[in-house]
Amino acid sequence: MQATNDKRKVLGRGLDTLLPAARGAAPTHTAGETVREIAVELIDRNPYQTRMHFDEVALNELAESIKVQGVVQPIVVRPSTGGRFQLIAGERRWQASQRVGKKTVPAIVKQVSNEQAMEITIIENLQREDLNAMEQARAYERLGKEFGLTQEQMAQRTGKERSSVANFLRLLKLPAEVQAMVAEDKLSFGHAKALMGLDSPEAMTKLAQRAVQLSMSVRQVEGAVYNLMHPAEKPEAPERKVDPNVREAEKELERVLGVKVSIDDKKGKGKIVIQYKTLEDFDRVLDALGMKQ
Repeated sequence: MQATNDKRKVLGRGLDTLLPAARGAAPTHTAGETVREIAVELIDRNPYQTRMHFDEVALNELAESIKVQGVVQPIVVRPSTGGRFQLIAGERRWQASQRVGKKTVPAIVKQVSNEQAMEITIIENLQREDLNAMEQARAYERLGKEFGLTQEQMAQRTGKERSSVANFLRLLKLPAEVQAMVAEDKLSFGHAKALMGLDSPEAMTKLAQRAVQLSMSVRQVEGAVYNLMHPAEKPEAPERKVDPNVREAEKELERVLGVKVSIDDKKGKGKIVIQYKTLEDFDRVLDALGMKQ
């Protein structure tokens, strides 16, 4: 166990050394390190890259900037075989440089292990890149499976809230078809989070398809999920008389919290009962009440 903890610390130090900009510092290398001009053709793509695609417009804008000003921030590579190098950080700068015909690119050469290179790449993407929701979910999954990091540790290393990490990981429980819709930006993270309130893959897929076809908003999907999970109940027994103001308050609370609410009022005193059927319902209530999970 001690050896595992030591390895975690080494990986963390490797990230800090390679990616100081992620902590708000302007320099991309420490004193004594040398920035070399390396031929772009000698650099191979990072095999641990989490990002599946880059925004073409943004990449072209970066290419135009490099054409005028050059590469301001060096990329980071590690030695490979046959005099070649493997990219660790800075793939957008490397790709943009090739687009404008740059023969070389400024780089810092680092000696890092496969494990360090993989963790650094994943965390750099989570900190700096606009990954889509599914890419982020799979990146967190890799950190958990391949490095044994807890959600709290992932949050600390990426600068995210633990609840945010947990929500992204939940996306992996969605049916494959729904995950594909999220990955293709047909559904947003908000849509996906709302769909997780349903209790069956079939219901999730069916509502997801309808949401795409009808261009439903996140609020509309949330409402549809609520209606599916809370079908109309039998009318209340006639003997229960509810003050119209109390009933209106119940409806407003149900709208805000997304769960069944009943108020038992007796001359200004009583109780409010909030009913939830799933953990997603419970999380939504806590979020609405401003309580951290």
